[in-house]
Amino acid sequence: MSKKKKRSRSQRKNEITKGIFTVLEKEPSKSFNYRQIAAKLGITETRDRNDLIKRLGQLKAGDRIVEVERGKFQKKPSLNTYFEGKVDMTTTGNAYVVVEDLDEDIFVPFNRLNKAFHGDMVEVFLKPKRNGKKPEGEISKVLERKKSSFVGIVDKQKTFAFVRPTDGKMYTDIFIPKEKMKNAEDGDKVLVDIGLWPEDADSPFGEIVQILGKPGEHHTEIHSILADYGLPYEFPHEIEQYANQMDTSIKSEEIKKRRDMREVLTFTIDPKDAKDFDDALSFQILENGNFEIGIHIADVSHYLQSGTILDDEAYERATSVYLVDRVVPMLPEILSNNACSLRPNEEKYTFSAIFEMNEKAQIINQWFGRTVINSNERFAYEEAQHVIETGKGDIPEKISIRKGPYTVVNEVIEAILCIDRLAKIMRQERMDSGAISFDKIEVKFNLTEENEPESVYFKEAKDANKLIEEFMLLANKKVAEFIGKQKKTFVYRIHDEPDEEKLLALSGIISRFGHSIDLRNRKNLNSSLNKLLQDVRGKKEQNLVDTLAIRSMSKAIYTTENIGHYGLGFEYYTHFTSPIRRYPDVMVHRLLQHYLGGGKQPKEIVYEEKCKHSSDMELLAANAERDSVKYMQIKFMENHKDKEFLGVISGVTEWGIYVEIIENKCEGMVRIRDIKDDYYIFDERQFAIIGERRKRMYQLGDEVWVMVKDTDLVKRHLDFSLIGKND
Repeated sequence: MSKKKKRSRSQRKNEITKGIFTVLEKEPSKSFNYRQIAAKLGITETRDRNDLIKRLGQLKAGDRIVEVERGKFQKKPSLNTYFEGKVDMTTTGNAYVVVEDLDEDIFVPFNRLNKAFHGDMVEVFLKPKRNGKKPEGEISKVLERKKSSFVGIVDKQKTFAFVRPTDGKMYTDIFIPKEKMKNAEDGDKVLVDIGLWPEDADSPFGEIVQILGKPGEHHTEIHSILADYGLPYEFPHEIEQYANQMDTSIKSEEIKKRRDMREVLTFTIDPKDAKDFDDALSFQILENGNFEIGIHIADVSHYLQSGTILDDEAYERATSVYLVDRVVPMLPEILSNNACSLRPNEEKYTFSAIFEMNEKAQIINQWFGRTVINSNERFAYEEAQHVIETGKGDIPEKISIRKGPYTVVNEVIEAILCIDRLAKIMRQERMDSGAISFDKIEVKFNLTEENEPESVYFKEAKDANKLIEEFMLLANKKVAEFIGKQKKTFVYRIHDEPDEEKLLALSGIISRFGHSIDLRNRKNLNSSLNKLLQDVRGKKEQNLVDTLAIRSMSKAIYTTENIGHYGLGFEYYTHFTSPIRRYPDVMVHRLLQHYLGGGKQPKEIVYEEKCKHSSDMELLAANAERDSVKYMQIKFMENHKDKEFLGVISGVTEWGIYVEIIENKCEGMVRIRDIKDDYYIFDERQFAIIGERRKRMYQLGDEVWVMVKDTDLVKRHLDFSLIGKND
């Protein structure tokens, strides 16, 4: 990419940090203020100067540098080479410690872990480099455990038991004294809390806190996935009791405080099996010929009051979790599926973004505030799609308008068609402005009543989905812009620029399929990425390319520090539209109402901490969701062990190749040791394994035939036998 390319947020941070230490270490006896450091580093832009000031404060707070007098900093005298970092375990039992400001991770052999686990924050002693070897260290102290609870299988003895963790990165079993076994039987799958790890003990001591069930049983495995990530699958009794005792009735005195939208045509469009409807659209044609379109969001913050045990529970969960067979909601059912759900023919409190738009989808006026609505109708995406595709809704028994001037079916159809037309204009403008169109295939299962997978299908976003998406994006963008331009504390959804090294790797991989991306500048890159994603649609390599393209992007997070949203091409963006299932949206509603009411700006640090928690919980939920899909894929493949499948090599490692089956997107591994026709060696440069004698190559993207060799629901492993290339 061009050297003038805008640096990503993380790149800027790393460059500034390294620059600070370069200046301070060069003259360790001197102290420097930020202007002197900026001059030595050639920093002239206001944004980079502000980042420098902020980073100096962070390094001082972290005891990495010292402030010898007000505004003047000096390198901290170094007595040793100790660093703080996060443990990244490998499947071989060794680990790396990732230290933010070091160029290389510190390798730690198994015998120098000193009881640290994967994800722990640790203090590590860096040993001097020898003979050009990579940095190697020894963990001297565990500063903070990432987790102290693990899922495992009970190995019961007469007076004690061991629990063997199912997590592949947990290298030790856990000793359980008899009095802490909680009636668990041999072979049970359990959740265990780790306590002390005595100096002279080979294993840590623990206590069984929950019996999950027998390994391999459906509910056992689903509950195990949640337990692995510390996610609850039910509400505590006191939370349910508190929620059920709430007064959720609609009050006339509350309606008077709100903009009354009950007589405006309003409808929802959601998945056909949805139970919570947290957004609705309203539509009316104004006297001047423009359109008034309202995006109405469930007013969760009306019921979810700060300082209550219900709010504390929602904050801790931070998000609903969508597993393959169930939803683990952020809010109890009385709110998520009833009081806050915008069901048809019911009055509901909402928080709304209302826009006056012309035929060109240009915004003439906007309004934000609390409202009350009464939705006329609920549509499934399929029904709205039918209206869009046919221009008519020959489902009159479905549409029953009961109030206001909208007395015929045609009015509803006209609303959907008009809103779809405007959505398509907005989407095209977004793409033209540099947004990236990720429409990754979602794997779904048709399940029996016993939760057995009958078949696999792929969820595809059509015009009806994109209609809703565009107006939700519009509301999120305009709310963020409204507050952001006032420079007030707010919760943003940001997305940093992509990682340059990952983009170069992506470019190399897709070239094997005849595709390319243009890395010269942001506009060319985004345009070529969109072309790539369009070109692979429907081809065998689509899921592989989609996945690799997404991995090359930064992760979107919540923060009070706005840098815009790269993927959407927005300068300001937030999450306003799903407060039933996302706590950040609740925070956004509260802040927006606070400012609309003339409230003072709250402390940014309080909301930044909440943003970090929300981002962390979102990642855990996404991992649990992915694991549940993997589990169901393995369950599905159990019944197809005698069938040959055509797949694409989706990953290559030193221990084997990953193969994704084209017809159902299930991914499994062919282990190198199971390929008997040669001795294969991993070639990292070519993303391939190559036979030593015959030089036969299996490379990323190759089509191969495989059969199911082994399925393990407990460890969530799917192994294939390699039949051969699809030559």
